[in-house]
Amino acid sequence: MSSKKSRPPPVASRHGPIHISSPIPRSPDSALLSPSIRERENQRSGTGSPSASPSPGGGVSGGILKNGGGSGGRKGRAIAGLGFDMGRSRGGRGDAGYEEYDLSPTHAYLEDFDSYPSTPDPSHTPIPQSPSMDSPGFSATEKDPLGEFGRNQYPSNAYLAPTLHSHGGRNHSGLGVAEGGEKGRGGRKGYGGSKRTCIPTNPTKRRWLFFGVPIGLVVIAAVAVGVVVGTQHKSSSSSSSGSGSGAAGGTSSGATKNGTGKGQTTTTAFNPFITTGSGKNGTTVTTDLGVNFTYINGFGGSWAQDPYNPYHVSGRAQSWSPSLLEDWVWGQHIVRGVNLGGWLVTEPFIAPALYEQYQDSTPKAVDEYTLSQAMGADLATKMEEHYKTFITEEDFALIASAGLNYVRIALGYWAVQTEDGEPYLPGVSWTYFLKAVAWGRKYGIRILIDFHALPGSQNGWNHSGKAGTVNWMYGVMGIANAERSLEVIRSITEFISQDGIRQGVPMLGLVNEVMAKTVGKDVMAAFYYQAYELVRGITGYGAGKGPVLLMHEGFLGVAAWSGFLSGADRLALDQHPYLAFSAQSTASYAAQASTVCSWGGGTNDSSTSFGLTFGGEWSNAVNDCGYWLNGVGSTPSYSSLGADYCKTSEEYFNWSDETRQGIMSYTMANMDALQNWFFWTWKIGNSTVMGYPTSPLWHYKLGWESGWIPRDPRAAGGHCGAIGVGGNRFLGRYPASATGSLSTPTPVIAADQLASHSVWPPTSLGPNFTDTAQIALFPTYTQTGTTVVLPTVSHPANATIGSGWANVADTTGAWVKVAGCIYPDSYDANAASLVPTALCTGSSAKRRGVAMDLGARATPTPTLKR
Repeated sequence: MSSKKSRPPPVASRHGPIHISSPIPRSPDSALLSPSIRERENQRSGTGSPSASPSPGGGVSGGILKNGGGSGGRKGRAIAGLGFDMGRSRGGRGDAGYEEYDLSPTHAYLEDFDSYPSTPDPSHTPIPQSPSMDSPGFSATEKDPLGEFGRNQYPSNAYLAPTLHSHGGRNHSGLGVAEGGEKGRGGRKGYGGSKRTCIPTNPTKRRWLFFGVPIGLVVIAAVAVGVVVGTQHKSSSSSSSGSGSGAAGGTSSGATKNGTGKGQTTTTAFNPFITTGSGKNGTTVTTDLGVNFTYINGFGGSWAQDPYNPYHVSGRAQSWSPSLLEDWVWGQHIVRGVNLGGWLVTEPFIAPALYEQYQDSTPKAVDEYTLSQAMGADLATKMEEHYKTFITEEDFALIASAGLNYVRIALGYWAVQTEDGEPYLPGVSWTYFLKAVAWGRKYGIRILIDFHALPGSQNGWNHSGKAGTVNWMYGVMGIANAERSLEVIRSITEFISQDGIRQGVPMLGLVNEVMAKTVGKDVMAAFYYQAYELVRGITGYGAGKGPVLLMHEGFLGVAAWSGFLSGADRLALDQHPYLAFSAQSTASYAAQASTVCSWGGGTNDSSTSFGLTFGGEWSNAVNDCGYWLNGVGSTPSYSSLGADYCKTSEEYFNWSDETRQGIMSYTMANMDALQNWFFWTWKIGNSTVMGYPTSPLWHYKLGWESGWIPRDPRAAGGHCGAIGVGGNRFLGRYPASATGSLSTPTPVIAADQLASHSVWPPTSLGPNFTDTAQIALFPTYTQTGTTVVLPTVSHPANATIGSGWANVADTTGAWVKVAGCIYPDSYDANAASLVPTALCTGSSAKRRGVAMDLGARATPTPTLKR
């Protein structure tokens, strides 16, 4: 393990440079509470029963708490204003270092790096909170904007003015959910406002309608479906394409994409638990696994699904959030979201139980690459068990009941494809992403799909798939890895741009957390331009045509990207401001909240000038405590400031009400300053060693249930103004191109930006390749391969489902290796000795200079890859 530089001594507060960094490393079990906490939660909920399943309104309860050495709950001295209660010391955790790679590359990356803002469980009901923690002055079912309360909102009060109309009746007549929670669709209108015929809820009548028609009509209908799938669908009530319907059951339907407009095949192997229905607060929901639970949503939310017409129904997360049948209006609607971290891209600190099984294996599991190797023959079984249990349909219902309307889902490239020798489980995580698409539609929750783990690794951290060194847009394999990445983005874009899917997955994160200090901003910018051209070449331009594209700012600050590709269609910025990985401080949460609020002015400036600006990740952590937060076997830097400092941060069951209130203030400061945000992360799994989730400040669900995250996130409006931190304001008017309101059919990007960023491949790459002739010899791919068309979920044979490929004119071959050429290890190719001495052409006549224009040349027919 590499040694770390000494850190500066702790300071009382941080009002100077803001260190914006990344979590380095990030289970199917509910959080366990100690008897004292359980008793307090039962008192709050009005019950003395120590039931394993909390009663409505109560906290989470559980079994006997293990803490690795015991905790008597004894109060001790306050630590530098943190307000933590001290318990008896815990036995050592055995945090032995892992010597084969640098456990904590973030710390080395951030030692000398400052980043500034651009300017100065199952109950579904959170525990009751004191008035100071709750939303003052507005009802749970009123619309967002916040009415009277909105006038005090900082920093975004101007666009939360109460004069803005609600979204409920703009384009549609509503969800058609009967009052009182009755099942049925009512007289809802479709996407274009045209009326639809109701499907009978009676099973006998429905069978007659769908399966009792004459054979000849079935044949005609099948032909018609083929014709529809072969064209690019427009939004209407009579046809919609896409995949990931309300059918959240099995994997592929057997659909194929052949680039010629031919139809799809269908299957009758459909999940019988997915039936037509809808309901509101108090109704019973049957999940796709056949599990029943009571839907609890005090915010006017609803659920709805119809597997036979999957894209003509949608739940509503809350009364103030538009359903998927309605438009999301930027500048009016606010993203209040949560990440589903550790689910489809695993991380040791989020799912420790998954990794703890393989600490004595060869190799030792420290990231998903080595975990996959360690699992060996059990890979498919154990990884799918994690996918199946870590996040479930019930989590989506809970997320809506917590007042949230978006989720950000991390995907690794192995969800789409792998190459020989890569140990990851290919394709299965995509199956579970499709479940998320269906669950999102059912509960009215939109999805930001984030390309989290790229070939070669874009940052060297364990959540990139493999910890170690950067090899994406860096080193000898940098260009080849980037070409592979573009191909993955292409397959995902084709899928999520289908009508019916695009409404539920309207945003795509192009690359998560590039280490810009290593890769270089100009090199990042060149890739972003290529990805932008690729995606918009598939989708076309303007609102509703493909996803909003998020670019992570590389920890350079959002101001560093001011003017980048000015005029581009729906290009957004993603910032991940964390204090946890900067210089460790014992300052109070109140002082830290003031620092966080100072980010609001920079966010507003970026929103006004650049456009959509998101806080794609943030947490409640102000230090780096947490079991394996910095990597398997790591020791938190914060623990060096005091023997029990991390113990008090991790053992949330001993926190005082004062501590919870302090964390609440910090939470609301982040929410208010970042405005459109996604908390990292929804849940932290229990450690089998510790017996509880030891990173509670990263655990939204636990904080929401336990009283340090507001039960209604709208409560954060005006928090920064209330503590006296101000800044420039955002008036709710984004640049027209940022929201797809174009004055010309094709957006006009500033000429200087094109000149600066359109050169491909870059003329220099790290670590020290600056000779263009040398870079021309680097291994690259060729666009002569078979396109990966992502599969759809199972669905009824007569449901209208897309082919998985939105643009039938996109027939360019996939980026693949050149046959006969040798490629270095994609994760380890930074040495100059690996540069070829001559260009390998293999059996392909052309490797470079391939036009980015889609359909520019004839290519092999793409087929579905399973």
